[in-house]
Amino acid sequence: MQPHHHCTVLAGLITVWATFACGGLAQPSLDAPYAPGETLTYDVSWSVFPAGQVTATLSKTREGGRDEFLALTTARSQGFVSLLFTVQDEFRSFFDPDSNCSRRISKKINEGRRHKETAIVFDSQRRLAVLDERDLTKPRDPPKHAENDIPPCVQDVVSAFYFLRRQPLEVGRQVHIPINDGAKTYDVVVEVQAREKVQTPLGTLDAFRVEPRVFGGLYKRKGRMLIWLSDDKQRLPLRIKAMISVGSITGTLRSTSNSPHNMSVSK
Repeated sequence: MQPHHHCTVLAGLITVWATFACGGLAQPSLDAPYAPGETLTYDVSWSVFPAGQVTATLSKTREGGRDEFLALTTARSQGFVSLLFTVQDEFRSFFDPDSNCSRRISKKINEGRRHKETAIVFDSQRRLAVLDERDLTKPRDPPKHAENDIPPCVQDVVSAFYFLRRQPLEVGRQVHIPINDGAKTYDVVVEVQAREKVQTPLGTLDAFRVEPRVFGGLYKRKGRMLIWLSDDKQRLPLRIKAMISVGSITGTLRSTSNSPHNMSVSK
């Protein structure tokens, strides 16, 4: 595997999420477990090495007379990994505050020699995902443009993270959610596997362990991903672990703001 492959997983690990449903796509519960102003900060490790930090901040905006939530997610490599490969990525996901359906997402990808800007608009009326992408290392090349069919409501790789937190969880249930990243829409299945205690910088917390089946579909490579979500009203993603050919990549929630677990750990 080339270096940019596992670093892309590092950058995307925290931002690839699924949601919970039983017998189809669930509707969000009325009470959202998050609010504008919330910031979640994750420390990411690759095997035994510190690898980087991911931060997700939620705010409220307005576009075309409609309220929107904006989830700004950034991924930065640090320490030993930065010596091998630099990651500086930014994702901006805009989604409906009520339905949680994604409206659009933009990405700025800077990973080693890979520099791209991508915009995906989800046109629910025409049921199309409209992608425009520029390779910044090839400024003379025309931008890539593609249009692909979508269902009436889809999640992008960031909005699904928030939609998941609004759902009731129960061990033994499965999740079915359409996730689109600019091409084919994948029906990602998520298994709610167990309740476990998870040790984090925020303390030892009760959590649901879920496994989204993203590898072999949304991600072409082989592997597994596990996510631990706090067993409370906040449904905080406490830990995310991807097991791939180059080792394990783990993101652990280090600090939060605007939630009952509002605390941080100095480093």
